[in-house]
Amino acid sequence: MKFKEILNLSQNKLTSIKQLPWKSLHSVDFNSNLLQGSLFGPSSPDSISFFSVSSNRLTGEIPSSICNMSSLNVLDLSNNNFTGVIPCLGNLSEFLPVLDLRMNNFHGTIPTTFAEGCSLRNLGLNGNQHEGSVPHQLLRCQVLEVIDLGNNKLIGKFPQWLESLPELQVLVLRSKRFHGGIGDPNISFPFPNLRIIDISHNILDGPLPRKYIEDFKAMMNISYDNELVYMGGQSYRYSVQVTIKDLDIKLVRITSIFTTIDFSSNRFQGEIPSFIGKLKSLKGLNFSHNKLTGSIPSSLGNLTNLEGLDLSSNELVGEIPRQMADLTSLEVLSLSHNHLMRRIPRGKQFNTF
Repeated sequence: MKFKEILNLSQNKLTSIKQLPWKSLHSVDFNSNLLQGSLFGPSSPDSISFFSVSSNRLTGEIPSSICNMSSLNVLDLSNNNFTGVIPCLGNLSEFLPVLDLRMNNFHGTIPTTFAEGCSLRNLGLNGNQHEGSVPHQLLRCQVLEVIDLGNNKLIGKFPQWLESLPELQVLVLRSKRFHGGIGDPNISFPFPNLRIIDISHNILDGPLPRKYIEDFKAMMNISYDNELVYMGGQSYRYSVQVTIKDLDIKLVRITSIFTTIDFSSNRFQGEIPSFIGKLKSLKGLNFSHNKLTGSIPSSLGNLTNLEGLDLSSNELVGEIPRQMADLTSLEVLSLSHNHLMRRIPRGKQFNTF
């Protein structure tokens, strides 16, 4: 039996690594140290499948030697101070499932050189300085499960062509620059597997995307009886930062039962569709800071797994539906800055607030 050679020095106080002299390393993990300076390169890059230096203080550009690491399954350089543009993304996307470059200072446009038959499953570029639009060539990556491009300087209309990605489960486009309406009438079943969507803090307008809400199948009936399953593999669990219950939370492991919708701080108009009550697996729902009108649908009382609900700062009218008192998992409820009237419902969960 051939053993895999693993070097794991994570969560220490190492400040410097000059080189890795070993010739057949399979896994290299230096996450959560105090490493400074430029990124070191392994002596024999062809053997490494897992490479992580996340949560350090590394600077400079990604060395071109990374482009030769053809056995990589995971490349995690997140939470550092890297600069420059992303090199050789076309080459990497041909064989690399997980690329996490979040929370750095990369700039320029996102490269469009995604390979045909792209292998990317997790693309994390959140918290950088990327400009331009979301490249349409991402459609070559039909196995993508996570797209996290939030908190950059990306502009343009909402990339509704992402709706056709069959495996997409997490979409984060939290920003300040996407504009226009959302929803492509030519796509019959948009986002068939989406469970987490955050398009908050943009300039999106028009009605709420009824077809999305009708077809968010993965948010409707998740079984809570089975053993928890985490996104990613045994060696690397996907993570994402979400806002729920008025808190910014980093999910260091995304479970298969976590679902949330955040459309807050946009310019959506019209009524909240009643069939939102079908999304019975939702944990978080945030439509705050929009221009929504009409009454609060009583069908929200069907969302029995909901833990956080924020409809504040809209133009909603009428009464708070008494059915909402049945939301026994609800911990945070915000309905402020609307035009609601009459009595607050009594009983059950409302008595605990």
